[in-house]
Amino acid sequence: MALDSHGNLAAATSTGGVTNKKFGRVGDSPIIGAGTHAENGNVAVSTTGVGEYFIRKQVAGDLAARMRYLNEDVHTASEHVIHGELEAMGGEGGLIALDAKGEIHFAMNSSGMYRAAIDVNGNLEVKIYADE
Repeated sequence: MALDSHGNLAAATSTGGVTNKKFGRVGDSPIIGAGTHAENGNVAVSTTGVGEYFIRKQVAGDLAARMRYLNEDVHTASEHVIHGELEAMGGEGGLIALDAKGEIHFAMNSSGMYRAAIDVNGNLEVKIYADE
């Protein structure tokens, strides 16, 4: 995700390649609302995990809707969609979300998720495991 100096939000998500993937399967990564979502003035989201659950739940879009309609902050909305809705379905994975104020939140219900963030001041955060 990125937030530029004009307040524009952007998100991009990679599938991780074709290794060990079923031929013809389309995962959640390229599906707007499931694996990727960006909405100026609100939030940019990128997800990873068991894609079928992210598609069914529209995790990235649902997070954005919670922020837009329920006025939840990025932390509250992220934790709810991962630990509430996704977990209730048996799904596993995580997300990175960046709101319009530049707040970054990582949420996951897996033991680890490679993730990194850098802010406008150059402060870098790199983590792998959930307890970091």
